[in-house]
Amino acid sequence: MQQLILRNKNKIAAASGLLIAVGFASHLLFGQEQVSVVALIIASILGIAPIAIQAYQALRVKVVSIDVLVTIAVGGAFIIKNFEESAIVTFLFLFGAYLEQRTLNKTRSAIKELTEMAPQSAVRLTEDGESEEIDIDDVDVGDLLLVKTGAQVPVDGTVREGSGYINEASITGESVAVGKEIGSKVFAGTILDNGTITIVADRVGEDTTFAKIIELVEEAQDSKSEAERFIDRFAKYYTPLVLLLSAIVWLISRNIELAITILVLGCPGALVIGVPVSNVAGIGNGARHGVLLKGSEVIHDFSRTDVMVFDKTGTLTIGSPTVAATHYYGGDDAMVKSAILSVERQSDHPLARAIVNHLGELALATVDETDVIKGGGIAARVDGKSIIIGNAALIAERGITISDEAASHIRALEEEGNSLVLVALEGVLVALFGIRDQIRSGVEHDLRRLKRLGVKRLILLSGDNQGTVDQVARHLGLTEAHGHMLPEEKAHFVKGLQQEGHIVAFVGDGVNDSPSLALAQVGIAMGSGTDVAIETSEVVLMNSDFSRLPHALGLAKATARNMKQNIVIAVGVVLFLLSMVFFSPWMNMSIGMLVHEGSILVVILNGMRLLRYRPRKLT
Repeated sequence: MQQLILRNKNKIAAASGLLIAVGFASHLLFGQEQVSVVALIIASILGIAPIAIQAYQALRVKVVSIDVLVTIAVGGAFIIKNFEESAIVTFLFLFGAYLEQRTLNKTRSAIKELTEMAPQSAVRLTEDGESEEIDIDDVDVGDLLLVKTGAQVPVDGTVREGSGYINEASITGESVAVGKEIGSKVFAGTILDNGTITIVADRVGEDTTFAKIIELVEEAQDSKSEAERFIDRFAKYYTPLVLLLSAIVWLISRNIELAITILVLGCPGALVIGVPVSNVAGIGNGARHGVLLKGSEVIHDFSRTDVMVFDKTGTLTIGSPTVAATHYYGGDDAMVKSAILSVERQSDHPLARAIVNHLGELALATVDETDVIKGGGIAARVDGKSIIIGNAALIAERGITISDEAASHIRALEEEGNSLVLVALEGVLVALFGIRDQIRSGVEHDLRRLKRLGVKRLILLSGDNQGTVDQVARHLGLTEAHGHMLPEEKAHFVKGLQQEGHIVAFVGDGVNDSPSLALAQVGIAMGSGTDVAIETSEVVLMNSDFSRLPHALGLAKATARNMKQNIVIAVGVVLFLLSMVFFSPWMNMSIGMLVHEGSILVVILNGMRLLRYRPRKLT
């Protein structure tokens, strides 16, 4: 029976809430006192059942929890026939527990989604050159595996034959596909965008990088689930004190009504209500402004954040490479653009796609004799003219002269972290493109707001090269930046900050960020990021609006302050009422309950102020 009641605790809370509404409506609208009393009594009995069971279970392990005090206080309220108090307190207590459990269950689903994303099979090459599809668990170290265009790389390995471009966003978080050739390392869970490769398995099963990501998320979430709610920690001292005081009063005075009065007045009605009201109001404000805050625990930690760590791609930057700068060197620009577009449309390389998107719709020319140069670019003939599109090394290899003006442009673009694409037509350099992942608009301003809100260190961790990472950090005024970082290295860095005593918030958007998102005290995901990142995190910036981050931090601080205010109000009123029972001749049950209910109204109104919260503008 106990398990049945606890399993249906949420349904009981809903039924209790409905009965409370019926009770108050019967009294205030229809004057049906008897119906009101019956509804509130049934609501109280329903609500106290799971709380009493939890109190009993706590006492069995010698823990005097807040469930114990609520149970005794509700019993006392029944004795003095204050059914409104008993019904409301039990309902709000159950509703707060529901919100906490819902958040926990939602976070746990990240493990399942990660597991579903892991490779399930592989194509193994036999000694006679045939191929066979096998289960991923049957792959052994040293096996030769075939990976075709669009397929997942099944294990960590080394390219033995072939070449292609692999999307490693699930591991490094970088949006630009990485070229792979013989000798290159590849990771499980990444996608081969184009080409065909044969790899030799180096790490399989639980040893792969992707498997380690799953393991890190599991470990981080297990440690977080052990965190106690603040009210339970407070109740560790508050609950026994009230019970002891009531027992002492009864032993001395033998006045059972006085002892029950102390229990009822000491019942933390405003305390139980105050924190959930602040929490719900803060979460409601965030939801209206594009910020999802997942529960009270994250608000407490978020409000104390002093170090914020950022992923780069998709977080501080847009997440896809675009043309940042163009230079044309003489000639017919329209003809040059048409020739470039005609050639680049035939390539699925990420840099080629960026150029095609940049040039838009133009008249196309006839392309012949296309030759893809591995690791360099592409050569072709357009309307009978030779054209070369590629990196600086390819242009130099073909003996094409680079003018002083073009050399100056190249140096400037490289310093800004651009990938370079040069175009030569009939042996003459005619165009230069600088391509990079663009920084989100307004990010620099938003980072200054975070500093104003008390974040002392802003750190960038990325799988990108150190030069690009440093350039982004300098532009945005970040405290420090680290490149070439794999997921486990990011998680290790976050753990090191925590060991130094910092409260760390990690902001990211990809599967590769999920270990750090789960490990940090506060994981913050961009709304357009992967489902795993969103589920693993405690805060989600909907629509990936980075400007919501300062609002979220300011709101968390305001909500934490509001919670403390409500606790002070609730405890202060209880102490005042208890003292007046002994020292004031005018204090009686009716006046005490009036003040008690008034304190509940005060904490509710104080919490509702959060619905109007707006961050201060940066001056």
